[in-house]
Amino acid sequence: MGSRDNAAPVIIKRKKVVAGGGHHGGAWKVAYADFVTAMMAFFLLMWLLNATTEKQRKGIADYFNPTIPINRVSGGGEGAFGGDSVFSEDQIAQTGTGASGQSPTAERQARGDSGMDSADTAKDKAEFERIAKEIEKALQGMGGESMVSEQMARHIVTKITDEGLIVEFFDLENEPLFTPETVTPEPLLREIAKMLSRVFGLATNSVAINGFTRSYPSMLRENPVWDLSSARAQAMRQLMEDDGFDPARVQRVSGFADRKPAVEATLSIRNNRLELILLRDGR
Repeated sequence: MGSRDNAAPVIIKRKKVVAGGGHHGGAWKVAYADFVTAMMAFFLLMWLLNATTEKQRKGIADYFNPTIPINRVSGGGEGAFGGDSVFSEDQIAQTGTGASGQSPTAERQARGDSGMDSADTAKDKAEFERIAKEIEKALQGMGGESMVSEQMARHIVTKITDEGLIVEFFDLENEPLFTPETVTPEPLLREIAKMLSRVFGLATNSVAINGFTRSYPSMLRENPVWDLSSARAQAMRQLMEDDGFDPARVQRVSGFADRKPAVEATLSIRNNRLELILLRDGR
C-alpha cells in the first residue's frame, strides 16, 4: 500500500446560519404588546358598558354614528351621561343643579342642566327678548321728547347679546359724560342715569355696570385708567340709586380700564364709556 491509502479522510463541516437569531428577533414582543393593549381596551369597554344604562349607551352610539350629523340628545340624556355620573353621588360630587347635600332629594338631584325644562327655558328667553325690545324702543323713542333727550340719544347705542341687553353711553367731542380726568358727572350723565333708571324699571332682571376709559400716554408716571374706569362705574351706580333704582338689582360693578377699546384709536375719547347691562336670568 502506498502512503495515499494511509491518509486520514478529510471531513468538511458546513454551518447553517439562521438569519434573525434563534428566536426570530423581537417581532413577537411587538405583537404581544399589541395584544395586551387590545385586551386592556376591551376590558375597559366592558366596564364602561356595565356602568351605563341602555339610554346612555344609545346616546353614545348616536354620537359616534357618522350618518347622524347632529345628535338629538348628546350623551344619552338631558346632560352628559343623562345627568348621572358613572359613580354614585355618595362617592363623588356632581356638577349641575342640586347635589348640594350628601343624599339629595329627587328635586335637588344634579341633572347636568340649568334646572329648567326646555319649555320653561324657551318661555323665559322669549320673555326677556320681549322686555329687551320694549326697553330698546323706549330708548329710541326718547329722541323726540325734548332737545335734552335728542342730545342723550347721540350718546347711546344698544345691542342684545348672550349676556343680556347692553346699553352703552359714551363721550363725544366737547360733550363728555364726566368732567375730564375726574369722576365728577356732567349734567348730561345725570339725565342719562335718571332716564335709564326709569326705563330699566320695565324689568326686574339684575344689572351690571362696566366702566371703560381711553388710553393715556405711556410716559405718565401713574396711569389712571384702572382707578378711573372703576370709580366712574361706581359713580353711575350711585346716580341710578339716587334716582330710585333698586340697589339689590345691581349684581356687579366693574372697571376694564383701556383693555377693551370701542375704536382702534385707543387715545380717542370715544373709548370713555359706560355699559349698563340688563342681565339674562342666571348671569
